[in-house]
Amino acid sequence: MLRQALLAATVSGVALLSAGAVSAQTAPNTQTVPAAAEPAGVDDIVVTAQRRSENIRDVPFAVTALSPQTLQEVSAGGADILSLSGRVPSLQVESSNGRYAPRFYIRGLGNVDFDFTASQPVSVVLDNVVLESVYLKGFPLFDVQQLEVLRGPQGTLFGRNTPAGVVKIDTVKPSDEFTGFGSLTYGNLGSTRAEAAVTLPASDTLQVRGAILWNHRDDWVNNAYNPSFANPDKDDLGGFDDLAARVHVAWTPTDRLSTLLTLQARDYDGTGTMNRANALTKGSNKLNDNFDRDTVYYDGGRNNFQKQKTTSESLQVAYDFGPATLTGIVGSYQGWSQGDGDIDGGVASAPATASYKTPFNSETGTLSSDLLQNTYELRLASNGDGRVGWQVGAFYWDERFNLVSGTFNGVGGVQPTRVTDIVQKSDSWSVFGQGSYKVTDALKVTAGVRYTDDNRHYNGRIVLGNGAGGTGAVSVGDQQVSWDVSAVYQVNDDLNLFARVAKGYRGPSIQGRNLPVLTTADSETVMSYETGLKARMMDGRARFNATAYVYEVSDMQFTAIGGADNSNRLINAKKGEGYGLELDGDIYLGAGFSLAAGGAWNHTEIKDKDLLVAVCGSNCTVTDPIVMVGTTRRAAIDGNPFPQAPEYTANLTLNYVRPLGADTELFASTDWVMQKNFNLFLYESVEFMQDTHFEGGLRAGWRDLSRGIEAAAYVRNLTDEENVIGAIDFNNLTAFVNEPRTYGVQLTKRF
Repeated sequence: MLRQALLAATVSGVALLSAGAVSAQTAPNTQTVPAAAEPAGVDDIVVTAQRRSENIRDVPFAVTALSPQTLQEVSAGGADILSLSGRVPSLQVESSNGRYAPRFYIRGLGNVDFDFTASQPVSVVLDNVVLESVYLKGFPLFDVQQLEVLRGPQGTLFGRNTPAGVVKIDTVKPSDEFTGFGSLTYGNLGSTRAEAAVTLPASDTLQVRGAILWNHRDDWVNNAYNPSFANPDKDDLGGFDDLAARVHVAWTPTDRLSTLLTLQARDYDGTGTMNRANALTKGSNKLNDNFDRDTVYYDGGRNNFQKQKTTSESLQVAYDFGPATLTGIVGSYQGWSQGDGDIDGGVASAPATASYKTPFNSETGTLSSDLLQNTYELRLASNGDGRVGWQVGAFYWDERFNLVSGTFNGVGGVQPTRVTDIVQKSDSWSVFGQGSYKVTDALKVTAGVRYTDDNRHYNGRIVLGNGAGGTGAVSVGDQQVSWDVSAVYQVNDDLNLFARVAKGYRGPSIQGRNLPVLTTADSETVMSYETGLKARMMDGRARFNATAYVYEVSDMQFTAIGGADNSNRLINAKKGEGYGLELDGDIYLGAGFSLAAGGAWNHTEIKDKDLLVAVCGSNCTVTDPIVMVGTTRRAAIDGNPFPQAPEYTANLTLNYVRPLGADTELFASTDWVMQKNFNLFLYESVEFMQDTHFEGGLRAGWRDLSRGIEAAAYVRNLTDEENVIGAIDFNNLTAFVNEPRTYGVQLTKRF
């Protein structure tokens, strides 16, 4: 079945190419169109997906690059990193932790666990430093040079916990020219986004780049229950202040030696995810009349406040020996956070007829969390574009996370009724190598291998409440070999074919939320096969990419969250499988119009006839077979799709530029994303299986190229869609939704 699907997908991609059908690159050509002349075609895209700069057509696996312009447009209304969801084929991003703990999925592989200590199979790499913890992956996107999404296992060059892929972010580095920009956005809901950056060339050998972001929104949601911690005279939730800054210091004392020191900081204070009780009705997955964007009813959670502070330092040193360059990277991240949430989303003491009545209260909070992550990497890579290329290296990572969490009485109490204090320590070291060989001028073969040793240790104790004094401790570890073999064949100057086989893995995990009960999961391994093409078409006016893939996961890690027993536990499925087809590209249509689009079909399936999970505690309609284990109901999930894995995703962007004179022009763009057919949990039910979600935006304005001035107006979530992006299933049909419609104006000055 898998081989048939892969063959069918490959044939479909070739047929589409032969017919001249053009889907589009998710990242459109964002170079400013000269007012005086029509563009010759789409520009080449240079990426660093293999830790060296190369044309995207020469990379032997699926990779998509998003430009600064795309990121600017989708974040104009104050959106965070969740706005990346659907912008790249097979990419899904969601969170139940507000703005500072996103969860990434590629080709259906991800992890729905909301704990800060959870692992993910998608890695985020910022300026060559891995952000291992979900706690760090929500760092704001600003002054970004390029964002690349690498699909498929990336264990050889990027290490552990990358069996699904990598989101690679590169920010703007210092140069020898005085450049910079300032941008101010103001919109509804009191939204203000101010961003600025400047490069200062202090001398021929020393340059500095500084960047800063302030993102603000007023509170706009009313807590209509108004317990002791709410103000009945104003809105209580929905606002945030997010301040982040970065400094790059580049020093090149000789032609061979270069260094880059990076300092970063973030200070965030805002509202967490707003759960809404009884927003769904039994037998339907649509929001009902109880849902009101502007209103919630909370007796706990202290208005779902969140706070987070992070700092980081990194140093990259490179020395060019001539035939090869030696690069060393040292990075450190420190973080602290605090927050609380009304998890049930309603009021247990409310009258039975109240729309916000819940069976019982559930309020949990992070009293404090402290993170320390250190990374060390040494890499030696060949220079030039000869017939043989290679790189070898070693990597070490360690992390310490201390989390003090509490549960409260659910009626505005400040003092927790139960407190747990856990410490999780993790470390990993690896050695790796990759080599490439040009068999002919047209055919290039690449192979790589990495050996990794992982260890994780958990210690926890119950400080207060039921079971006080109880402890739990567990350690897990593993050693794994990741590898890949790929080939790219240049048919002609405009068409490359590629194929790749790769093995990746995610290290063993520990879940201790239900202390003193601890659960662990063994390492999962992924075997992935993909093939495709990357082409320029129509005399360079269009670009088209197609990828067909199939993968199989052994000992697949899942997190079973919620259900009637309101637990959070790790499980291993015997196998999981996925296969699909991804298309993307872009085209210049003429007369100032350009089109970019992408789409993916992803099939995922759990393969374990003996795997059972808890089902919803609320009155939902489970469609899986039910098995009684003692007196509890369990769902058999064999054959179910992976959670948060849309079967279909699509995106489209249409741009228009109209010259007014030698240096001025009008511009407009509209962008849309769609996800279809995805399940929120491991078990299937009518209420938690989502149909079609879509969301669009519009931006239009005027720019003066000679003076670097741009003025624009924008609308995000143009049609004000109310999309369910997650749910709570242990005591009522609670859901949370996407961002509301935002609109405003934006002024930018570049120099």
